[in-house]
Amino acid sequence: MKVLITGSSNGIGWAIARKFLSCGHNVVGLDIAQSTIDDTKYSHIVADVYSSELPDVTDVDILINNAGVQNSGRDIDVNLKGSMRVTEKYAFHGNIKSVLFISSASARTGAEFPEYAASKGGLVAYMKNVALRLAQFGATVNSLSPGGVTTDLNAHVMNDPALWAQVMDETPLKKWATADEIAEFAYFMTVVNRSMTAQDILVDNGEAARANFIW
Repeated sequence: MKVLITGSSNGIGWAIARKFLSCGHNVVGLDIAQSTIDDTKYSHIVADVYSSELPDVTDVDILINNAGVQNSGRDIDVNLKGSMRVTEKYAFHGNIKSVLFISSASARTGAEFPEYAASKGGLVAYMKNVALRLAQFGATVNSLSPGGVTTDLNAHVMNDPALWAQVMDETPLKKWATADEIAEFAYFMTVVNRSMTAQDILVDNGEAARANFIW
């Protein structure tokens, strides 16, 4: 299948692209950065999902909206409006199989930078809107909301013993997910799954379930 992934040059998007390539799919990456993937089945487009003119890419079977920024002053524009632009351009045709939005645990908890949390919460609401509109084509549309993920973006937390200890105190499984693990979820939700739609899946090692009950 032909898979379009935004934000494919690093982190979660890079891991998702590599997962689909390893399974034999053709992948088109769209990122503000240059390509970091060397594979004959991979093609790359340099563009900003919000401010650049989006190129024509036809016959997209699976669309994964992963591109995002955090506490940048552009969170609403890139994370929410950019994903909307990409989806409206590439997803609405009769052969679309699945659309996935990479959201965040903060979409549920609000426990992060205000504009970032708002952008991701809006993304989940928009996902449900798209699910209703693409149901006519038999396509699944869902969002995946990771908690902490061991990527370079979070290195300042992982490399600070005091911060890391505080994070682990709020994480029942005492770990974060890897980007490869999130990629496995993304593959399952878009390729294996054919019956779940309009759902947000939380992968946060139990952080949102923390109760701190005191009697």
